[in-house]
Amino acid sequence: MSETKKGPERASVPFRNPGWAGNTGEFDLSEAEVRGDEYVGSRPADGGHPSRAPSYPFMLEDKTPDAPLFEGPYRERYEKILSRYPDMRGALLPVLNLAQELRGHISQETMREVGALLGLSDAYVRGVTTFYTMYNKRPVGRFLIQVCTNVSCNLCGADDVLEAFLENTGTELGETSSDGLFTVMEVECLAACGFPTAVQINSRYYESIGAGDVPGLLEHLRDEGGD
Repeated sequence: MSETKKGPERASVPFRNPGWAGNTGEFDLSEAEVRGDEYVGSRPADGGHPSRAPSYPFMLEDKTPDAPLFEGPYRERYEKILSRYPDMRGALLPVLNLAQELRGHISQETMREVGALLGLSDAYVRGVTTFYTMYNKRPVGRFLIQVCTNVSCNLCGADDVLEAFLENTGTELGETSSDGLFTVMEVECLAACGFPTAVQINSRYYESIGAGDVPGLLEHLRDEGGD
């Protein structure tokens, strides 16, 4: 695992790490740069080019449950998403992703608003939203911690890692800690089977996590996001 304690100052450039699986193009990246804590991703709120706009689901630390759907650059991104789908049902998933990015979870009221925007029934939107586990149906903490317990991770101690997160945050599965910082969830494959146990925290991956790494990782997150 790369460093879990508070790391060095983050780079000022939008993409210090342009790749994720080794050297790419003319870049000469060390493993620490590729998989380390210095990685900073920057995604334009307006979605950039329309072809990329639907592929930007992002779990932000700051969540605003009463944020409007959608204004400013997020309205631009919404319009770009719609431009990619001739049938509004096709746009539902990326629009839900955008709503969750803004609000942090998809409430029943958000489902109704999205349905009204896309001309879809409440029942249809609710059926889709509740089918997918990637949509939070209730508020979550500043850091959404998802611990993979699928085969590769399970064989490498994922159950112990999950228990360590729950014990060190004082929560049960799906609960939010009393300080509002952490929600811990058990999830299926995070597609990082070569680096078990894999943990996704908001939109960042942490690889090769052991139960002994958990206290330091949580302390790092508290330093990073606590008030």
